[in-house]
Amino acid sequence: MRFTFHFRLIPFIAALLVALLGVALGNWQQGRATQKQALQDTLDARAAEPPMALGAAITPSAPLAYRRVTVTGEFVAGWPLFLANRPMAGRPGYVLVMPFKIAGSDTHVLVMRGWLPRQAEYGKLPAFATPAGTVTVEGIVTASAGQVMDLGDGAPLAPNAIVQNIDPAGAARATGLALQPFFVQQTGPAQPGAQSDGMLLRDWPPPAAGIDKHRGYAFQWYALAAMAVLFFVITGFRSGTRKRNAGTGS
Repeated sequence: MRFTFHFRLIPFIAALLVALLGVALGNWQQGRATQKQALQDTLDARAAEPPMALGAAITPSAPLAYRRVTVTGEFVAGWPLFLANRPMAGRPGYVLVMPFKIAGSDTHVLVMRGWLPRQAEYGKLPAFATPAGTVTVEGIVTASAGQVMDLGDGAPLAPNAIVQNIDPAGAARATGLALQPFFVQQTGPAQPGAQSDGMLLRDWPPPAAGIDKHRGYAFQWYALAAMAVLFFVITGFRSGTRKRNAGTGS
C-alpha cells in the first residue's frame, strides 16, 4: 500500500503553534524544576552546617538565606502580627510574626513563630502565649514570609493587625524598630516552648517542594507538542491517501 502525504497550510500552522507552545511551556516548567533542585541542593548543604548564632549587626539576607541560626533575646510582646490566608493541612489560619529584640543590642529580627488556626468568627484573634524574659530561639533564615494576593490596600501595620503580607522594611517603618532585613522561621525549641506556645504549629513547607511536579508538567507539555506534530503528520497521510484513492477510483 502506497501512502501519499497531503500538505495543508492551516493545519500545519495550527500544529506548529501548539508544538511551539508546548515546547516553550515545557522548557519553563523544566527551568522551574532546575531552579528548585538548585535550591534543594543549597538547603541540603546549609542543613549540614552547624547553627550560627545570629548577632546584632545588620546583615543582608542573601549570605544567610536558609542558614540554621540561634538568636538570644526577648520577644516584643506588644507587636504581634498575623499573616492571613495561610492554610495548614486544609485548615484556614494565620502565621504569627513578632519582633524579637536581640540580646545586648537595639537590633530586632522578625520571627515567624508558628501557625494558629483561624477562629469561626473572622477577625477574632486566636489565643497564644509569649515566653517572657530572655529566651533562645532556633530557626531558619528566610528572606520572605511568603506572598499571597493582596486584596485591596490591606490593613496598616499595627499591633494585632491581620495582614496579607509583611516585609521587614515596612515593619521597621511601622514599628520604629531597627530590624534585620529577613525573617527567622522558628523551628525550636520544642520543649518547653511547645508548652508556652500553646497551639502554635511549625510544620513549615519546604521552599524547594514540587520538583517532581514541575518535571511532570514539563513532560505533559512536551507530550502535547509531540502529539500536535504526530496528529498533523497522520492526518496529512490519511488525507493524501484518500485523495489518491479517489483519483484512481480504487
